[in-house]
Amino acid sequence: MKEKVNVKTDASEILQLVGFKIGDEEYAVDILMVQEIIRMMQVTKVPNAPDFVDGVINLRGRIIPVIDLRTKLGLKRKEIDKDKRIIVVEVSGKTVGFIVDAVTEVLRIPSSITEPPPDIITSVRSEFIKAVGKLDDRLLILIDLEKILSSDEKAELNTIEQEENN
Repeated sequence: MKEKVNVKTDASEILQLVGFKIGDEEYAVDILMVQEIIRMMQVTKVPNAPDFVDGVINLRGRIIPVIDLRTKLGLKRKEIDKDKRIIVVEVSGKTVGFIVDAVTEVLRIPSSITEPPPDIITSVRSEFIKAVGKLDDRLLILIDLEKILSSDEKAELNTIEQEENN
């Protein structure tokens, strides 16, 4: 991963993000929510889990639910390849892994180059989108991890985690 500093401004206006790809689109999440980024590993399927839940992993003795972000965003699943990663994050006090196609870079961008998402967004349901960042020659979609799961889905993840820990 390479680190980019696009504009020198007051540090309070700088967003630090982890960039990743899903399909042809570039996304990013707040670096403070990311605990670690790991290579794709064996995911244990969980019976009766929602479609977007790939299963669970054992990460140094902790059972963590893993969500296929492609499926959650309404895209087709993709075969595992060498670039696929699991971004381990903290969402609403729970540790969750999100499978992404590739992690691209750590970004530092001024908040002034972001704007709210447009009213009509076709490929991703817009309630997950916090903002859109306009970089030199590309757009970066900032995902709000707190909103990507509904309260019902968070409850389902709790159930899966409890069942796997027993």
